[in-house]
Amino acid sequence: MPELRRGGGGTLQYPRPARPYHALVTTVASSGRHHLVDDVDEGAAAEVNAPIPPRRLIVTVYGLYARERGGRLSVASLVRLLGALGVDGQAVRSAVSRLKRRGLLESNKIDGAAGYRLSAAASAVLAEGDERIFGRRRAAPDEGWLLIAFSVPESARDRRHRLRSLLTRLGVGTVAPGLWVAPVHLEPEISRALERAGLRRYTDLFRSRHVAGRSLTESVAAWWDLEALGTQYAAFLQRQRPVLEAWRGNGGTPRQAFVDFVQVVTVWRRLPYLDPGLPLAGLPAQWAGEHAELLFGELRARLAGPAREHATQVLDG
Repeated sequence: MPELRRGGGGTLQYPRPARPYHALVTTVASSGRHHLVDDVDEGAAAEVNAPIPPRRLIVTVYGLYARERGGRLSVASLVRLLGALGVDGQAVRSAVSRLKRRGLLESNKIDGAAGYRLSAAASAVLAEGDERIFGRRRAAPDEGWLLIAFSVPESARDRRHRLRSLLTRLGVGTVAPGLWVAPVHLEPEISRALERAGLRRYTDLFRSRHVAGRSLTESVAAWWDLEALGTQYAAFLQRQRPVLEAWRGNGGTPRQAFVDFVQVVTVWRRLPYLDPGLPLAGLPAQWAGEHAELLFGELRARLAGPAREHATQVLDG
């Protein structure tokens, strides 16, 4: 295995497959606009060790293997792929219908057969999420912060709720009511998300530096729920360590690689949205998130190639 190493700015680097997997977040249509949301009804803080709903596996499969095919997959091929993951045809069709209602998928005939393609808005959001999931960088302690101040009139209270939900899903921390904080390198992503959701006019964004008050460690612990986040990372490690050990030992078939890779990506992809790349200097010692990033990176390097081999065989068969 190539060495996993820490690059500039605290980024954990590892070899990327020839065709990178695309990040997975979804869109939902509301009042004619598309809003960035997590694709889990329970929200981004759902338990890592909870059973994976078929709709989340389907989103992962589309993100991994449909983009290079015009974002399209036939229902029959999707059923075959999900069958390896223990999802039956009826469950696949039900989940696809739900994703269609949410604005992620659109009906599309493929060689005369029933199929679905990613909507244009969904494709744009998925592509935008690539860097967060697979190219996430850790902020340096001296980079500064992005402050998001917002004020929404009482007559638009529904937008206030949407704004808070959006910032939460992006992993933004809370300084005080109406004042949120994030690592400054997330400014472009947060600005685009606010524009897409039609909420930019309620916000002001500032680049800032913390010059006095609590220590960095105390501030980060006050702005983010590190206990809950650490629990999520620990659960990910508990679930995925046996998978990695198995592949370090005897390995497996391309079909098994597909099963393991789709599952690990589905479980992992929400975590970088809970942790927006917080500086390690502000996190507890032996932070579980650092170990989780390394584990995910090694699994990805080992599984992505054979998993794609299996998917290609099924889709072209």
